[in-house]
Amino acid sequence: MGSRTTSATFTPVSWDEKEVRATGGPRLARASVVNDYAGGIEAGGSACEYALVYVTEKTGVFSGMELLTGAVDGREGTFVIRQSGTFDEDGTIRCTFDVAPGSATGALTGLTGDGSYEVRHGEEKVAVTFTYTVD
Repeated sequence: MGSRTTSATFTPVSWDEKEVRATGGPRLARASVVNDYAGGIEAGGSACEYALVYVTEKTGVFSGMELLTGAVDGREGTFVIRQSGTFDEDGTIRCTFDVAPGSATGALTGLTGDGSYEVRHGEEKVAVTFTYTVD
C-alpha cells in the first residue's frame, strides 16, 4: 500500500496536570490526558502522558506518548504516537507526531507515519492531519 493522508479531529475529554518540580527557572510538569478521535482516525478514550516544560508562566515545550485503540481509515488495531510541540503566550499549541516504531497491532501492524495539529485557545475540536503507510 502506498502512502495515504487522512484527516481526523480529536476532542479533549480530560487533562490532569501535576507540577513535578519548580526551581525558580523552568517549571516541569506532567499531564495525563484522554482524547476522543473521530474521522480518519477513530479512537475513543485514548491514553496520553505528557512531560511539559514551562519556560515562562504561559509558554513552553512538551513531549508525549499517546496510545490509540480503534481504526485508521477502517483498519482496526492499536498504535502509539510520539508527540513533540510548543505552547505559546496566546494559548496556541503546535505539535508534530509520528508512530512509535513497532507499536501497531491488528490490521494496523506495520503502520508508520507522521502528522501534525495546531490548537488555538478555546477550540473544542482539534483538526489532525496524518500521512501513513501500512505494510
